Amino acid sequence: MFAPEIESMDRSDLAALQLERLKRTIAHATTRVGHYAHAFAARGVGTVDTLEDLRHFPFTTKDDLRSAYPFGMFAVPREQVLRIHASSGTTGRPTVVGYTKADLQLWSDLMARSLVAMGVRPSDIFHNAAGYGLFTGGLGFHMGAERLGCTVVPISGGQTQRQIQLLMDFGATAMTATPSYALHIAEIAEAEGIDLKSGPLRACAFGAEPWSDGLRDELEDRLGISACDMYGLSEIIGPGVACECVEAQDGRHGWEDHFLFEVIDPESGARLPSGETGELVITTLTKQAMPMIRYRTRDMTSLNVDPCVCGRTHVRLARISGRSDDMLVIRGVNIYPSRIEALLIGQSGIAPHHMLVVARDGAMDTLTIEVEAAPDIAGNLDKCVKTAQALEHHIKVMAGVTCAVEIKQPGELPRFEGKAARVRDLRK
Repeated sequence: MFAPEIESMDRSDLAALQLERLKRTIAHATTRVGHYAHAFAARGVGTVDTLEDLRHFPFTTKDDLRSAYPFGMFAVPREQVLRIHASSGTTGRPTVVGYTKADLQLWSDLMARSLVAMGVRPSDIFHNAAGYGLFTGGLGFHMGAERLGCTVVPISGGQTQRQIQLLMDFGATAMTATPSYALHIAEIAEAEGIDLKSGPLRACAFGAEPWSDGLRDELEDRLGISACDMYGLSEIIGPGVACECVEAQDGRHGWEDHFLFEVIDPESGARLPSGETGELVITTLTKQAMPMIRYRTRDMTSLNVDPCVCGRTHVRLARISGRSDDMLVIRGVNIYPSRIEALLIGQSGIAPHHMLVVARDGAMDTLTIEVEAAPDIAGNLDKCVKTAQALEHHIKVMAGVTCAVEIKQPGELPRFEGKAARVRDLRK
């Protein structure tokens, strides 16, 4: 669990460990998973002598997992799989992932390691507002916090007033939630005259949705916390793949002793050098039940191998700028929803709630940004109009996107207990 000697390992030694584990993983996947055996044979690959050789192997995609539904990607007999998680399947068949006993132990250790990096300690009371069930978030954080030695409050999402009451009554010192739901908790607490900022809550681990540095500042100010970003996805293991350290809050340390990270051009598939932004590709190095070889996450980021002030040497993943499959193209301009959020956060006259509405006018796509008025301009038509015009100009100048801004009254836009859905696409 606590592995300072691993987290600060010399990068050449780390690469040697990765190569040893990669060889075992590829052999395991080839002999145990029909999909990999056929895909590798079709590409004419099967072994690696260096880490660079991995670039010759085919990618694995979400469609491959859906085609193998439900258990076709398992590399162990189903009887050795102790737990199954799955995606929601909102765009087709769900993607199913399985865990052996060793996988669950590994996941717990990685989560505990991540929580320590994010400022959580064994003595903390850990308020877990992440969703439980087939979603990996709630149980992943639960296992990691227990492994670390925290007192865990498994409240999950929803029942916001009760969340606030228990935060106060139990004296939670650490918490996890989606950043949008944490903002909702702060908003409701303030409306009810409850001062969470002056309470014992200290460290918060947020994730499961893209969020901006502006939203981090908002959460830290309203809750009196340090807010760090956790990254993961169920196909790889769940949360615990990478996380920010509380010392720097500048890029998420990817745990390279268990995962191998690449960034590729999403169009050509060519590997990009360190520092360039592209699509993140991950290979698992130690998973038993369901190894993943070159899994295309669709998340857009870049890799930084420079030393971190915390002393950890593992690569840092830049904040996710969007997904290669959710980029908006508005009148020829490419933009990610997270970029819009970053431009909105902190602007005067508006609250931190928004919705992007994409529609089509003839052959052209249009973007309308709905935002809520801050209390000081709510109900004042003249101020709302001027605020909308100022925001339209700001976004045009900073992002090159022409949009319309509509000012809604406080409470009009939806709040989210799980992952925030910030785009409403009327073209479909």
